[in-house]
This record gives sequence, C-alpha cells and structure tokens, in this order.
Amino acid sequence: MKKTFKAAAVIAALSVAACSGESDEKKEADGGSNTAAQSETQSETQTPEQKASDTMSEREAFRAENLEYLEANKAKEGVIVTESGLQYRVIESGEGKSPSAADYVTVHYAGRLIDGSEFDSSYKRGEPATFPAGRLIPGWTEALQLMKEGDKWELAIPADIGYGDSGAGGVIPGNATLVFDVELIEVLTMEQVQQKAEEMAMKHKTEQLAFLEENAKKDGITVLESGLQYRVIEEGTGASPEETSMVTVHYAGTMIDGTEFDSSYKRGEPAQFPLDGVIKGWTEGVQLMKEGAKYEFFIPYDLAYGERGSRSIPPFSTLIFTVELVSVDS
Repeated sequence: MKKTFKAAAVIAALSVAACSGESDEKKEADGGSNTAAQSETQSETQTPEQKASDTMSEREAFRAENLEYLEANKAKEGVIVTESGLQYRVIESGEGKSPSAADYVTVHYAGRLIDGSEFDSSYKRGEPATFPAGRLIPGWTEALQLMKEGDKWELAIPADIGYGDSGAGGVIPGNATLVFDVELIEVLTMEQVQQKAEEMAMKHKTEQLAFLEENAKKDGITVLESGLQYRVIEEGTGASPEETSMVTVHYAGTMIDGTEFDSSYKRGEPAQFPLDGVIKGWTEGVQLMKEGAKYEFFIPYDLAYGERGSRSIPPFSTLIFTVELVSVDS
C-alpha cells in the first residue's frame, strides 16, 4: 500500500438520450439499419470545422434551454430573485442564526440539473456536510447568508454564479443552471469546527484501539512488538522479501467497519512497489511472508497513516489488509 494513494471516487455520469423520429416505413426501407451507426458514419465524414460548429450549436442550445428554465422558474409562486440572478423558494422556515462568509455551515443538500439529473446528494450519503460558507460557488455563498438555521430552500443558480461556461468535474456541463434543495442545519465558527473535529478524532481513536484489543484475543492472531497484528490465511513456499525489495502483491484494504478503500483485485491486476516505500505496517508485515502466501494484517494507526490520516483515511484509523505476495522481484 503506497504512502500516497488515490481513493476511488464514484462519479455519476450524465447522459443524453436521443430519440429517432423515423417512421416504421422508413426503417423498413433501410432494411432495419442501425441509426446510431448511420450517425457515426455521418460524423466521420464531417470536417473539423463542421464538428466544431455542431458542438458550438449544441452549447448554445443548452445555454438557451437553461436561460429559458430560469425565466419560467422566476414566474412561479413563491420564487424570489436577487440582484445577482439567484432564485430561491422557501420550503421551510427556521428561527436560528444566519452565517457570515467567514463561518462554517452544516447542511443537507441535493443538487440536480434542470432535466432532473442528480449530480450530488448528502442525503444519499446518509450524513450532512460541513463547508466553509465563503469558499463555495457564489450562488451558494449568497444563499447561505440569507438563510437561518432550520431553513430549507430550493435554489436555482444561474451558471454565472455557479460553475460558469466551463462546468465542473465532467459531471456539470458548461452554462448549466443548478437546482439545489438546501437545508441549513447549523452555523459554526472555525473554532467550533476544530473542536468538533478533535472530539470526533478522539472518539474514533478510542474505537480503533478497542477493536485491536479485542482482535488480539481471537484464535490465529499473532501480535508483534510493534503492535502489528496478523493472521495466516495461506502459507507460501517461495522467497521472503527484504526491507528494500521490490514486490508484486494482490491486496484489498478496509476500515474496521468493512468499508473498502483500495483494492488491486477490483482493478484486475496486482500492484508492484518497493517495500520501503509503503506504510510501516506493510514494510514489517510483508517481510514475514513467502511468495505464494496470503495474510490478513491489522495495522494500528501509528504503523499506518497516523494521527492525521490521509485523503480517504480518517485520523487514528486501524487498517485491515488482505495481502497475497505474488512475487519478490528484487
């Protein structure tokens, strides 16, 4: 497991379905030919200039469609339009305080395009999100400062106070109007956010250490002086690596609740890396193995990503790895 690794990110792809207007008679005359294949052939015969022109036309049509949506939406009952062009409608009213741009906010939200395609949702993740109010897209920053704790609003955010003509992340097209349901749960200062983070980290640390203490009592678990725990699933018969060896391994990594954060199995091929270039628990543990062996490792936070964690690993996390040593390469 490399010290710096990429966590798998799940991104919903947006697609546009095109419907053919051909009559059944026309399809029969074509002998049931594939209209998609015809379109592809026609595209191949276009010049670069023609393709660019078509793309520009599509963008302009999309932009016009989104502007038409905003025009229609602002005429709806209860919709308020601010000077910036932000549109909002109050679904539920709260009585708490309003944030400033310097505050943090805890919110539940769902975001979609005007065709209803959802691109993000804290509701689906099962927990609200906390953001710095002043570091979001302008439409969000403006709306949040108008809201009170307990408010639930529907926002319609024009592209110029959203993600502009560039879009975002391959999920939000350029010139897209964004529609959000936003529920402002809590307004927090930076100091309160830091205090909450520390409290959560300490609670998480306690849970992780309790897991290791119980796990050490199980049959087949060996505990090393460093605190590393392991279980032999299958022994190998080949060579064992040294600390500086290059190794090829198959592996899967999970948190103690079973959440998988990395897997060579899912990528369909083993990984190769120098054993002294990975977290300490891996460096120590894999040296115990022989080629062909399969072990399960339980790695305490101080042999993994420590008190700070990494992008997808919370601070103080115990990591569980199933590791197959495919080969010692050097």
